[in-house]
Amino acid sequence: MVGDKGYSSRKIRAYLRQRGIACTIPERADQISGRRRRGESLCRLDHEIYRRRNVVERCFNRLEQNKDLATHYDKRARHYKALVTLACLRLWLPN
Repeated sequence: MVGDKGYSSRKIRAYLRQRGIACTIPERADQISGRRRRGESLCRLDHEIYRRRNVVERCFNRLEQNKDLATHYDKRARHYKALVTLACLRLWLPN
């Protein structure tokens, strides 16, 4: 799992560790200073994997430019899924 600093908490990291899920989450400044104060080692961050997260973020951003998709007007899951499929097709098919 790759996440931003908003997902950096002991609870989330412990949850992922229990399930054997590798994670790439940068630590917040307060967490880093707390670890140093307690003499613990810092979490290692794979910068190459973290950079690839940007591709997914940009894709979500482009999908949410579709007004209906961003506002979740559809009440049924199958309608929302169809709208996501149409938005993806509009992104990936040539104009």
